[in-house]
Amino acid sequence: MAKNSLIGGSIWEEYSQKVQDLMNNPKNMGQITEEEAKAMGGKLIVADFGAESCGDAVRLYWVVNEETNVIMDAKFKSFGCGTAIASSDTMAELCKGKTVDEAVKITNIDVEKAMRDHPDTPAVPPQKMHCSVMAYDVIKAAAASYKGVNPEDFEDEIIVCECARVSLGTIKDVIKINDLKSVEEITNYTKAGAFCKSCIKPGGHEDREYYLVDILKDVRAEMEQEKLKAQADAKITGSGDMVPFEDLTVVGQLKAVETIIDADIRPMLIMDGGNLEIIDIKPSEGNIDIYIRYLGACSGCASSSTGTLYAIESVLQEKLSRAIRVLPI
Repeated sequence: MAKNSLIGGSIWEEYSQKVQDLMNNPKNMGQITEEEAKAMGGKLIVADFGAESCGDAVRLYWVVNEETNVIMDAKFKSFGCGTAIASSDTMAELCKGKTVDEAVKITNIDVEKAMRDHPDTPAVPPQKMHCSVMAYDVIKAAAASYKGVNPEDFEDEIIVCECARVSLGTIKDVIKINDLKSVEEITNYTKAGAFCKSCIKPGGHEDREYYLVDILKDVRAEMEQEKLKAQADAKITGSGDMVPFEDLTVVGQLKAVETIIDADIRPMLIMDGGNLEIIDIKPSEGNIDIYIRYLGACSGCASSSTGTLYAIESVLQEKLSRAIRVLPI
């Protein structure tokens, strides 16, 4: 039968020949009984996983040598589409001969790549990548059952893109390091969002906790805040050609003042049981008036309007601007 004879057009061309062959003739479909596992001298492990987004489900059977933790045999039952059958069959084959710890490291990308006819040509269309993800998840379920732990124990990162196994931390780092400004750039750098696209924005084939559009927005906002802080810090240390304190916005001035107080003033006040808070910053006839309120022991201290006040004002004038006046209220 010709490759495209079942469906008009070229839909089948998106599936590798390996996938098509495994859809119809899987090598590892079936079940393993307790008696069969004992005859092999191993322990039977049975694990289930279902994908709510498409209704597919897979049951994985392992026979594990408890002395070596090696998977002696693996079979599966799949309740779903042809791609789920092909992915599950490949997953079972990849598990054989590996230790349980090694099997947990098999990813959905490993499964998909093992089904390719050519290294650079995807084995399945993007919308079918979730089938190989299901294969990855059932491996975790089987390993968790064998070890007596939760499947989540095998995840040490938050995964945003299940298809490409890209973590939240990786996406954030790539955005910052490369100054990325679009979701398309994130996909080019990490492959996140390149397959089923559910992680790009709400409305995909399954709901996600994190979406690339929101991560990009939040990280860009963090980057802008870090930039503003860097400008304020550079002014404080006298480094760089930065905006003078007098020309900063009120928010920028407040951040600069808080930085100095936290570093040089607040620790000394806290040691004596006191503290302070900044109430307002206002320009006044060529001066920049900083209104503060003393807290704790400082509020009743006699030096709060003399020595302590002078020390605070002197530090801020030296580090930020001679135009600063500190006024307690």
